[in-house]
Amino acid sequence: MSSKVRWIGIVILLLIVILFILPFLIPVNKFRPTIEDQASAALGRKVQLGNLRLSILSGALGIDDLSISDDPKFNSEPFLTAKSVKVGVELIPLIFSQQLNVTEVIIESPQVLMLKDPSGRWNFSSIGGTPSPAQAKPAANAPSAGSSGTSSAESLTIGKLELKDGQITLGSTNSKKRGTYTNVNLTASNVSMKSSFPVLFSMGLPGGGRMKIDGKMGPVDQKDTALTPQNVKLTVSGLNLASAGILDPSLGLGGIADMDANLVSQGGQMATKGELKLSKAVLVAGGSPSGVPATIDFDTKYDLAKGQGVLNPSTVKIGNAKANLNGTYKSQGDEFVVDLKLTGQGLPATDLEAFLPALAVNLPEKSKLTAGTLNSNLRTTGPTDKLITDGTIGLFNGKLSGFDLGSKFSAIGNLAGLKTGNDLVIEKLTANVHMAPTGLTIENLDLVAPALGTVVGGGTLDSKNNMNFNLVATVSNSVVTATAGAATGVAGAAAGGTLGQVLGGGGNCKGGGVKVPFQVRGTTANPQFLPDVGGATASLLKAQLGCAGGGTGSAPGLAGAAGGQGTADVVNQLGGLLGGKKKKP
Repeated sequence: MSSKVRWIGIVILLLIVILFILPFLIPVNKFRPTIEDQASAALGRKVQLGNLRLSILSGALGIDDLSISDDPKFNSEPFLTAKSVKVGVELIPLIFSQQLNVTEVIIESPQVLMLKDPSGRWNFSSIGGTPSPAQAKPAANAPSAGSSGTSSAESLTIGKLELKDGQITLGSTNSKKRGTYTNVNLTASNVSMKSSFPVLFSMGLPGGGRMKIDGKMGPVDQKDTALTPQNVKLTVSGLNLASAGILDPSLGLGGIADMDANLVSQGGQMATKGELKLSKAVLVAGGSPSGVPATIDFDTKYDLAKGQGVLNPSTVKIGNAKANLNGTYKSQGDEFVVDLKLTGQGLPATDLEAFLPALAVNLPEKSKLTAGTLNSNLRTTGPTDKLITDGTIGLFNGKLSGFDLGSKFSAIGNLAGLKTGNDLVIEKLTANVHMAPTGLTIENLDLVAPALGTVVGGGTLDSKNNMNFNLVATVSNSVVTATAGAATGVAGAAAGGTLGQVLGGGGNCKGGGVKVPFQVRGTTANPQFLPDVGGATASLLKAQLGCAGGGTGSAPGLAGAAGGQGTADVVNQLGGLLGGKKKKP
């Protein structure tokens, strides 16, 4: 028994010695020219390798360095570099016939540079094409490489191709701007130039997100690798729109995007259909993250050669509010330029309220939209980081609960006694809007509120959420009659009449009521209502009082007390009531 044990020990020892010594007896470095030549022929790029090492235990060749040249039309630097490559080989043919049969290729920590020229063509488009004489030269006296050793790219098959923990740098030839994507991993099986093969790809995104592609690719397009057919599932999670440069972070814009989609590319036409969810969006400077996500069910087709696409009729959903979205988009240098139309009818305003902060619109403190429908007809154009939106919006039969409009008019003399209650009922609110990353501009605002009358005008909301609106309220006669008492008490003795008669005299003018100009300052969350009797708004008062007879001094009240001094003096007197300073006579 002891003799058998001794012989077994000797055999094990010999095997160990063989495993450690055999790699040094096989001159694997003489395969380097063959591998470089065949890889260059397959890729259409010059391939350079460092020192080769053989591991019998793992059945693999180790390569210290790898470099694959770029298309000289794009860049003189390498397209891909890696410090370590593992090439799986069949050991029996290698040991006894010195024949190299590749079973797998594993590239550790590759660095890849992907560039696009102004025409939309990528530097990897020519991979797999015929190499130039400078890119690949036949290796003299190279040993045979067996079934995988032919110089024909079409006959190349690799059982497994894997990239681990790589990095991709993305950019264009006419810009120094670069995007870096880390933790890149790729696994492909039965890789062949002339048939489809399964692919699993993932990489980290700026800001901590991740993208994943799972499906099939191939056969490789011989004229343009970028046009290689694909049928994959595309998943994006946690894409930070500011970190990725899709929105401008310098303006405080941002948001988080998640996407699940199916992507099919054939003949240079890429169709993508799925769902995109946008959370914590800030689309206008001065805004704050939206409280609810916007979800887009999209259907798009993109022409890879032309770099432009069409967004087929799609749906934008915020809660139960659904709007229609369609348009076009195109790749232009480092940017995507869009031309989109968003239309919606009868959208429930209560569902949209929590998304308004993304547009720098915050409802007044302690108030809430409890009723109403919204109509929108908007067009968005420009690069994604500089989007401009123009169009019209309208709110109908709305109710802003917890907002006492009358109390806000306390600084405006002849509206100081206005009673609107704690809920503002809005019969109609329409406006033309211009939304840019730096702020909002609103024109042709038209508000109809039964408790007040009508309000028209416009203004701006800047990047710090500051309001600057100039408005004119046409107060109905019934409202004027109810509120004029307080103002009459202030001026009655000196005026020799009733302010109510003067203000009510507006009923003799076309449209009825009296026009009261005012300004809105502060923020949307805390608006400040101030009197305005200067400039163009003063002429509105002159015209109003002129209708009441103030210009002739024949009307009783404030104008009569002025002794027929004219409408200008009436405006001056009324300015004091509105909170402004009287002009010296």
